[in-house]
Amino acid sequence: MDETNSGYAKQVGGLKGKKIDNGTFEYETEVKEMHLNTAGMAHGGFLTFIADTGMGNAAHQSADNKRCVTISLEMKFISAAKLGDKLVAKVKVQKKTNTLVFLTCEIINAEGIVAVTSGVWKILKINK
Repeated sequence: MDETNSGYAKQVGGLKGKKIDNGTFEYETEVKEMHLNTAGMAHGGFLTFIADTGMGNAAHQSADNKRCVTISLEMKFISAAKLGDKLVAKVKVQKKTNTLVFLTCEIINAEGIVAVTSGVWKILKINK
């Protein structure tokens, strides 16, 4: 299920995604006024949304389109993203088992790395 432009994702502007190869995905978005914190940079919650949604979508695709849920997500904020920045989330499936998917994500802008993330997704037995 592609959740990059539905529900909550739709409310914050969505993501444009593409599969690069088996296990590698990219998701793009632009920092808009509604994504800024009071310091005028992209809010950490917005950056976490990008990583969680992109990685979750990649987990879903790598798990033969079975539903997956986030078990753990570790986010490190490296530098600031500003209004108008194009952000690209580079997602990599590191390992997939019968029940879990391990992923990493780098969010970059024109200047370099904005945030790095690692996480684990549980592959659910239900397929609704």
